[in-house]
Amino acid sequence: MPPRKDPDASANVPAFYGAELRFKRETAGLTLEQLAEGSFRGISFLSQIERGERRMPRDLAQHVDEKLRTDGFFQRRCEDARKARQGGHAEYFADVAEMERYAESIEEWAPMLVPGLLQTAAYARAIVRVAMPRASTSEVEEKVNARMERAELFEQAQPPEFWVILDESVVRRRVLAPKQMAELLEHIACVIETTRSIVQIVPETTAAHPLMMGMAKVMTFPDAPALVYTESLHSGQLIDYPALVKQYRRSYDLLRAVALPPEASLAMIEDAAKDYRNGKPQD
Repeated sequence: MPPRKDPDASANVPAFYGAELRFKRETAGLTLEQLAEGSFRGISFLSQIERGERRMPRDLAQHVDEKLRTDGFFQRRCEDARKARQGGHAEYFADVAEMERYAESIEEWAPMLVPGLLQTAAYARAIVRVAMPRASTSEVEEKVNARMERAELFEQAQPPEFWVILDESVVRRRVLAPKQMAELLEHIACVIETTRSIVQIVPETTAAHPLMMGMAKVMTFPDAPALVYTESLHSGQLIDYPALVKQYRRSYDLLRAVALPPEASLAMIEDAAKDYRNGKPQD
Protein backbone atom coordinates (compact mmCIF):
# COMPACT_ATOMS: atom_id res chain seq x y z
CA MET A 1 0.00 0.00 0.00
CA PRO A 2 1.51 3.40 -0.97
CA PRO A 3 2.35 5.78 1.88
CA ARG A 4 -0.29 8.30 2.86
CA LYS A 5 0.19 11.66 1.14
CA ASP A 6 -1.06 14.55 3.27
CA PRO A 7 -2.04 17.77 1.47
CA ASP A 8 -0.01 20.91 2.17
CA ALA A 9 -2.66 23.06 3.86
CA SER A 10 -0.50 26.15 3.43
CA ALA A 11 -0.40 25.90 -0.37
CA ASN A 12 -3.66 27.73 -1.09
CA VAL A 13 -7.24 28.15 0.11
CA PRO A 14 -8.58 24.96 -1.55
CA ALA A 15 -5.71 22.95 -0.01
CA PHE A 16 -6.51 24.38 3.44
CA TYR A 17 -10.18 23.61 2.91
CA GLY A 18 -9.38 20.03 1.84
CA ALA A 19 -7.01 19.44 4.74
CA GLU A 20 -9.67 20.62 7.18
CA LEU A 21 -12.19 18.26 5.60
CA ARG A 22 -9.84 15.31 6.03
CA PHE A 23 -9.09 16.30 9.64
CA LYS A 24 -12.79 16.58 10.53
CA ARG A 25 -13.63 13.32 8.76
CA GLU A 26 -10.90 11.36 10.49
CA THR A 27 -11.73 12.93 13.85
CA ALA A 28 -15.28 11.69 13.35
CA GLY A 29 -13.92 8.22 12.60
CA LEU A 30 -15.40 8.07 9.09
CA THR A 31 -13.93 6.65 5.90
CA LEU A 32 -14.34 8.42 2.58
CA GLU A 33 -16.92 5.81 1.64
CA GLN A 34 -18.93 6.46 4.80
CA LEU A 35 -18.82 10.23 4.30
CA ALA A 36 -19.85 9.94 0.67
CA GLU A 37 -22.81 7.71 1.47
CA GLY A 38 -26.07 9.49 0.71
CA SER A 39 -24.39 12.41 -1.05
CA PHE A 40 -24.73 11.20 -4.66
CA ARG A 41 -20.98 11.82 -5.03
CA GLY A 42 -18.20 9.30 -5.49
CA ILE A 43 -15.30 8.48 -3.18
CA SER A 44 -12.78 9.77 -5.73
CA PHE A 45 -14.61 13.11 -5.85
CA LEU A 46 -14.29 13.57 -2.09
CA SER A 47 -10.68 12.42 -2.16
CA GLN A 48 -9.83 15.08 -4.75
CA ILE A 49 -11.47 17.74 -2.57
CA GLU A 50 -9.37 16.62 0.40
CA ARG A 51 -6.23 16.96 -1.72
CA GLY A 52 -7.25 20.48 -2.79
CA GLU A 53 -7.76 19.45 -6.41
CA ARG A 54 -11.52 20.04 -6.74
CA ARG A 55 -13.97 22.51 -5.27
CA MET A 56 -16.77 21.51 -2.91
CA PRO A 57 -20.25 22.00 -4.42
CA ARG A 58 -22.74 23.64 -2.05
CA ASP A 59 -25.02 20.58 -1.91
CA LEU A 60 -22.08 18.40 -0.88
CA ALA A 61 -20.92 20.99 1.68
CA GLN A 62 -24.37 20.83 3.27
CA HIS A 63 -24.21 17.03 3.35
CA VAL A 64 -20.73 17.09 4.93
CA ASP A 65 -21.76 19.61 7.58
CA GLU A 66 -24.71 17.44 8.55
CA LYS A 67 -22.68 14.22 8.59
CA LEU A 68 -19.71 15.68 10.50
CA ARG A 69 -21.80 18.05 12.65
CA THR A 70 -19.58 21.00 11.76
CA ASP A 71 -22.21 23.70 12.27
CA GLY A 72 -22.25 24.94 8.67
CA PHE A 73 -18.46 25.46 8.44
CA PHE A 74 -18.02 23.87 5.00
CA GLN A 75 -21.08 25.63 3.56
CA ARG A 76 -19.78 29.00 4.75
CA ARG A 77 -16.29 28.44 3.36
CA CYS A 78 -16.97 26.61 0.08
CA GLU A 79 -17.55 29.94 -1.71
CA ASP A 80 -14.15 31.21 -0.48
CA ALA A 81 -12.48 28.08 -1.84
CA ARG A 82 -14.32 28.46 -5.15
CA LYS A 83 -13.20 32.08 -5.60
CA ALA A 84 -9.61 31.24 -4.67
CA ARG A 85 -9.54 28.38 -7.15
CA GLN A 86 -11.03 30.37 -10.02
CA GLY A 87 -8.01 32.70 -10.31
CA GLY A 88 -8.77 34.21 -13.73
CA HIS A 89 -10.41 31.10 -15.19
CA ALA A 90 -14.06 30.63 -16.01
CA GLU A 91 -15.82 28.94 -13.10
CA TYR A 92 -16.53 25.79 -15.09
CA PHE A 93 -12.81 25.43 -15.94
CA ALA A 94 -11.28 26.21 -12.53
CA ASP A 95 -11.25 22.57 -11.36
CA VAL A 96 -9.63 21.46 -14.62
CA ALA A 97 -6.83 24.03 -14.37
CA GLU A 98 -6.07 22.82 -10.84
CA MET A 99 -6.20 19.10 -11.69
CA GLU A 100 -3.87 19.48 -14.69
CA ARG A 101 -1.01 20.03 -12.23
CA TYR A 102 -1.66 16.66 -10.57
CA ALA A 103 -2.25 14.65 -13.75
CA GLU A 104 -0.06 11.75 -14.77
CA SER A 105 -1.03 12.22 -18.40
CA ILE A 106 -3.03 14.76 -20.43
CA GLU A 107 -4.39 13.88 -23.86
CA GLU A 108 -6.12 16.66 -25.80
CA TRP A 109 -8.08 16.86 -29.03
CA ALA A 110 -8.26 20.40 -30.41
CA PRO A 111 -10.53 20.77 -33.46
CA MET A 112 -10.82 24.59 -33.50
CA LEU A 113 -8.31 26.32 -31.21
CA VAL A 114 -4.76 25.84 -29.98
CA PRO A 115 -5.06 24.29 -26.48
CA GLY A 116 -4.36 26.62 -23.57
CA LEU A 117 -1.19 24.75 -22.56
CA LEU A 118 0.34 25.60 -25.96
CA GLN A 119 -0.88 29.16 -26.46
CA THR A 120 1.23 32.29 -26.59
CA ALA A 121 0.07 35.42 -24.78
CA ALA A 122 -0.77 37.11 -28.10
CA TYR A 123 -2.94 34.19 -29.21
CA ALA A 124 -4.67 33.91 -25.81
CA ARG A 125 -5.35 37.65 -25.84
CA ALA A 126 -6.92 37.46 -29.30
CA ILE A 127 -9.15 34.52 -28.31
CA VAL A 128 -10.27 36.17 -25.06
CA ARG A 129 -11.00 39.43 -26.89
CA VAL A 130 -13.22 37.66 -29.41
CA ALA A 131 -15.11 35.80 -26.69
CA MET A 132 -15.40 38.86 -24.41
CA PRO A 133 -15.54 41.95 -26.66
CA ARG A 134 -16.80 44.22 -23.86
CA ALA A 135 -14.26 43.13 -21.25
CA SER A 136 -11.87 45.70 -19.80
CA THR A 137 -8.16 45.47 -20.45
CA SER A 138 -7.55 44.31 -16.87
CA GLU A 139 -10.15 41.54 -17.20
CA VAL A 140 -8.59 40.33 -20.42
CA GLU A 141 -5.07 40.38 -18.99
CA GLU A 142 -6.20 38.47 -15.89
CA LYS A 143 -7.46 35.66 -18.11
CA VAL A 144 -4.39 35.75 -20.34
CA ASN A 145 -2.06 35.54 -17.33
CA ALA A 146 -4.07 32.65 -15.86
CA ARG A 147 -3.74 30.79 -19.15
CA MET A 148 0.01 31.41 -19.35
CA GLU A 149 0.48 30.20 -15.76
CA ARG A 150 -1.06 26.84 -16.63
CA ALA A 151 1.95 26.00 -18.79
CA GLU A 152 4.18 26.14 -15.69
CA LEU A 153 3.20 22.52 -15.06
CA PHE A 154 5.78 21.56 -17.69
CA GLU A 155 8.45 22.85 -15.27
CA GLN A 156 7.43 20.46 -12.47
CA ALA A 157 9.81 17.74 -11.36
CA GLN A 158 7.39 15.18 -12.82
CA PRO A 159 5.25 16.95 -15.44
CA PRO A 160 2.31 15.16 -17.01
CA GLU A 161 2.90 13.17 -20.18
CA PHE A 162 1.30 15.39 -22.82
CA TRP A 163 -0.23 14.18 -26.08
CA VAL A 164 -2.15 16.62 -28.28
CA ILE A 165 -3.99 16.07 -31.55
CA LEU A 166 -4.76 19.18 -33.62
CA ASP A 167 -7.02 19.60 -36.60
CA GLU A 168 -4.99 20.96 -39.52
CA SER A 169 -7.28 24.00 -39.67
CA VAL A 170 -5.89 25.09 -36.29
CA VAL A 171 -2.48 25.49 -37.92
CA ARG A 172 -3.80 27.09 -41.09
CA ARG A 173 -6.34 29.53 -39.61
CA ARG A 174 -4.68 32.96 -39.35
CA VAL A 175 -5.94 34.26 -36.01
CA LEU A 176 -2.98 36.67 -35.70
CA ALA A 177 -0.70 38.66 -37.98
CA PRO A 178 1.76 36.43 -39.90
CA LYS A 179 4.72 37.17 -37.61
CA GLN A 180 2.69 36.34 -34.49
CA MET A 181 1.32 33.19 -36.12
CA ALA A 182 4.90 32.15 -36.82
CA GLU A 183 5.77 32.77 -33.16
CA LEU A 184 2.76 30.71 -32.06
CA LEU A 185 3.67 27.71 -34.20
CA GLU A 186 7.35 27.96 -33.24
CA HIS A 187 6.26 28.00 -29.60
CA ILE A 188 4.14 24.87 -30.09
CA ALA A 189 7.05 23.06 -31.74
CA CYS A 190 9.41 24.16 -28.96
CA VAL A 191 7.11 22.94 -26.19
CA ILE A 192 6.59 19.60 -27.92
CA GLU A 193 10.33 19.06 -28.40
CA THR A 194 11.59 20.30 -25.02
CA THR A 195 8.97 18.45 -22.96
CA ARG A 196 9.16 15.25 -25.03
CA SER A 197 5.47 15.57 -25.71
CA ILE A 198 3.67 14.18 -28.76
CA VAL A 199 1.71 16.12 -31.36
CA GLN A 200 -0.38 14.74 -34.20
CA ILE A 201 -2.40 16.53 -36.85
CA VAL A 202 -5.63 15.34 -38.41
CA PRO A 203 -5.45 16.41 -42.09
CA GLU A 204 -8.25 18.56 -43.42
CA THR A 205 -8.78 15.90 -46.09
CA THR A 206 -9.98 13.46 -43.42
CA ALA A 207 -13.64 12.86 -44.20
CA ALA A 208 -14.78 11.63 -40.79
CA HIS A 209 -13.40 10.58 -37.42
CA PRO A 210 -14.68 9.60 -33.95
CA LEU A 211 -14.39 13.03 -32.26
CA MET A 212 -15.88 15.29 -34.92
CA MET A 213 -18.38 16.75 -32.45
CA GLY A 214 -15.93 18.83 -30.41
CA MET A 215 -12.89 19.12 -28.16
CA ALA A 216 -11.99 16.61 -25.48
CA LYS A 217 -9.32 16.39 -22.79
CA VAL A 218 -8.53 13.09 -21.04
CA MET A 219 -6.59 13.24 -17.77
CA THR A 220 -5.22 10.30 -15.79
CA PHE A 221 -3.89 10.45 -12.23
CA PRO A 222 -1.54 8.26 -10.19
CA ASP A 223 -3.99 7.94 -7.29
CA ALA A 224 -7.44 8.74 -8.71
CA PRO A 225 -9.68 7.60 -11.60
CA ALA A 226 -9.33 9.13 -15.05
CA LEU A 227 -11.47 12.10 -16.07
CA VAL A 228 -12.66 13.63 -19.32
CA TYR A 229 -13.34 17.33 -19.89
CA THR A 230 -15.45 18.62 -22.77
CA GLU A 231 -16.24 22.25 -23.55
CA SER A 232 -18.49 24.47 -25.63
CA LEU A 233 -18.50 28.27 -25.93
CA HIS A 234 -19.73 29.26 -22.44
CA SER A 235 -19.76 25.97 -20.54
CA GLY A 236 -17.70 22.91 -19.77
CA GLN A 237 -18.30 19.48 -18.29
CA LEU A 238 -16.12 17.15 -16.24
CA ILE A 239 -16.99 13.50 -16.81
CA ASP A 240 -15.94 10.92 -14.23
CA TYR A 241 -18.42 8.09 -14.95
CA PRO A 242 -15.99 5.19 -15.67
CA ALA A 243 -17.94 3.67 -18.56
CA LEU A 244 -18.22 7.02 -20.34
CA VAL A 245 -14.55 7.87 -19.70
CA LYS A 246 -13.65 4.51 -21.25
CA GLN A 247 -15.67 5.35 -24.37
CA TYR A 248 -13.88 8.70 -24.75
CA ARG A 249 -10.48 7.05 -24.38
CA ARG A 250 -11.37 4.52 -27.07
CA SER A 251 -12.48 7.34 -29.38
CA TYR A 252 -9.21 9.17 -28.71
CA ASP A 253 -7.26 6.03 -29.62
CA LEU A 254 -9.20 5.79 -32.89
CA LEU A 255 -8.45 9.46 -33.56
CA ARG A 256 -4.72 8.77 -33.21
CA ALA A 257 -5.09 6.18 -35.97
CA VAL A 258 -6.44 8.70 -38.53
CA ALA A 259 -3.96 11.45 -37.60
CA LEU A 260 -0.56 11.97 -39.22
CA PRO A 261 2.47 10.42 -37.46
CA PRO A 262 4.14 12.65 -34.84
CA GLU A 263 7.22 13.35 -36.97
CA ALA A 264 5.18 14.42 -39.99
CA SER A 265 2.86 16.48 -37.78
CA LEU A 266 5.72 18.37 -36.16
CA ALA A 267 7.25 18.98 -39.59
CA MET A 268 3.94 20.42 -40.83
CA ILE A 269 3.85 22.86 -37.90
CA GLU A 270 7.46 23.93 -38.47
CA ASP A 271 6.88 24.36 -42.23
CA ALA A 272 3.77 26.44 -41.58
CA ALA A 273 5.76 28.63 -39.19
CA LYS A 274 8.38 29.24 -41.90
CA ASP A 275 5.66 30.10 -44.41
CA TYR A 276 4.17 32.67 -42.03
CA ARG A 277 7.67 34.10 -41.49
CA ASN A 278 8.21 34.37 -45.23
CA GLY A 279 4.78 35.84 -45.92
CA LYS A 280 3.49 32.83 -47.88
CA PRO A 281 -0.32 32.42 -47.85
CA GLN A 282 -1.70 29.35 -46.10
CA ASP A 283 -3.84 27.02 -48.22
